Amino acid sequence: MGHEVEYGSMSGEAQRVVIAGTGIAGAEAALALRDLGRGRVDVHLYDARPEFVFWPFAVGEPYGAAQAFHYDLQSLAEHCRASFHLARIAAVDPQRRFVVTHDDQQVPYDHLIVVPGAEKLAAVPGAITLRGASEEGEVGKVIADLRQGRLGRIVFTMPRERGWALPLYELALLALTERGRSVDGQTQITIVTPEDAPLEVFGRRAAEQTSALLAERGIEVICGAEPIEFDDGRLRVSSGEAVAADAVIALPRLEGRKVDGVPHDRNGFIPIDEHCRVIGLDRVYAAGDASSFPVKQGGIAAQQADAAAEAIVAAAGADLEPRPFDPVLRAVFWTGGEARYLYGRLAGSGRDESGLGERPPGGLGSSKVVARYLTPYVDSVSGEAGRGEAGANRPPSKS
Repeated sequence: MGHEVEYGSMSGEAQRVVIAGTGIAGAEAALALRDLGRGRVDVHLYDARPEFVFWPFAVGEPYGAAQAFHYDLQSLAEHCRASFHLARIAAVDPQRRFVVTHDDQQVPYDHLIVVPGAEKLAAVPGAITLRGASEEGEVGKVIADLRQGRLGRIVFTMPRERGWALPLYELALLALTERGRSVDGQTQITIVTPEDAPLEVFGRRAAEQTSALLAERGIEVICGAEPIEFDDGRLRVSSGEAVAADAVIALPRLEGRKVDGVPHDRNGFIPIDEHCRVIGLDRVYAAGDASSFPVKQGGIAAQQADAAAEAIVAAAGADLEPRPFDPVLRAVFWTGGEARYLYGRLAGSGRDESGLGERPPGGLGSSKVVARYLTPYVDSVSGEAGRGEAGANRPPSKS
């Protein structure tokens, strides 16, 4: 592993596939190509970091309930029979079909998957932004104040542009367990959300069940309210009257990481078609948070990566009919006790198959992110470190 680009030789008719970035989408794409390619593709992973960070665990970090796991990308590449290059892709020349690394190396490709992810930006002035890393001291101070009973009210909120609301509700429910450990246990926990109903993206039934769960736990939810600014103990919201608070923790606003030569919208997100091809470019695909698909979630990123991998392998000559990206929402919901399981299709799809259950529905399993290839890989390399008392890939229940 090093900074130099090694072109290597391709055997037979193998086509060179470059994956620009890792994360969930990039790792899933590499694993899918390993399974589906069968000698037809020569895969090269590029990333500026030597580790793949599995961020879905990070929501539990401020509470000491879980942590984001780090995996060596060289090991992942070896598992996928691919090559790993420690370099960031800075630009794409789609006409001549090569990418340019940050140190001006030109790397040719037959197919390219662009997965640079998204920047996590502060969205609510005055609030503390949780970007998914426990080392952010301000979040830790708020949780310490909660444990000591020094907060009358803590508010969790998110911007309208946020592509995945589930962490908002997990943060509030995990905070409830910390409130129970405090001196008086009287801190009011409030969620302020621009959604019309909690987790409405899953569908009406799931939203109703989530609302009932939050009401049962005594968590206040203010819907249809976009946060504007937190100042002098008050959170101003778009719906009118400000919300009094001693502390406000907000999810970040996402902005796509731009790659020169790849089209993007005003927020930096890459437009894709039903097979995750970048609209307007030949043999270039995008997946994950960088894509223009509005829901930014690990399971969705993995489904996009699978669609791209199937299209690439089919183009390389495999006897396979590539399936279009057909988003299905599935998630493990950390509640501070036994996990619940959310499932559904995007609201507005014309059918409400959603629900919030105590057991995984068929095909869901107990993993925090449901991915055809990445979930088994994460379980195999994390071992017991990735398991809580209640099952795989979730933190221990806190009583």
